[in-house]
Amino acid sequence: MDPSKWIDVTVDKNHYSLDHFVIPKHYDQDLSSILIPHGVIMDRVQKLARLIVDENDGPLVVCCILKGGHQYFADLINCIKKLTTTRGHSIPLSLEFIRVKSYQNDQSVDVKISLTENELKDFEGKNLLIVEDIIDTGKTMVALLDRLQTYKPKDIKVTSLLIKKTERSNGYIPHYVGFAIPDAFVVGYALDYNEHFRDLDHICVISDHGKEAYAV
Repeated sequence: MDPSKWIDVTVDKNHYSLDHFVIPKHYDQDLSSILIPHGVIMDRVQKLARLIVDENDGPLVVCCILKGGHQYFADLINCIKKLTTTRGHSIPLSLEFIRVKSYQNDQSVDVKISLTENELKDFEGKNLLIVEDIIDTGKTMVALLDRLQTYKPKDIKVTSLLIKKTERSNGYIPHYVGFAIPDAFVVGYALDYNEHFRDLDHICVISDHGKEAYAV
């Protein structure tokens, strides 16, 4: 995939002061900067929705990877259902919600999926769109896709709001990417740190104080 198809975010050029945006008072000392303001996120989600509608005839089974993907999923769905294809048709959507746990042995990564065997078998012959919040190393997503392929869907595509620029990456790139971000721990827009910061609209870099305050 051509890197020009996503927005490259760097700490140097995308480092917004907290004083310039509305931040919940209880996070005053817990963030070092805003990496992606909420308005920029929403504009990018609208564009990704347009790309998805232009490149998929549907119907689509849109699968939300919980918990962090739920905000992107909700906003993306709201955008997609208002759009029409180049032929003037809207895309029928059905929704699925998946919790994924990964574990690694010496050789590979495997995944445990919250759906039942019958629910997974229902994917046969269907077009799936997997919605994720962030791709870090890519290992869990590759393992999930390998597992889903065994149920013989017609097609699987993946969209992730964020991909992390990290040396730990296995090179996997989703079909639709919002932003490529630095190798930093980010929170907000439903991304959490020990279940905190999901109530933050912007995507922010957590401060050392925040890491200490919400450590477990």
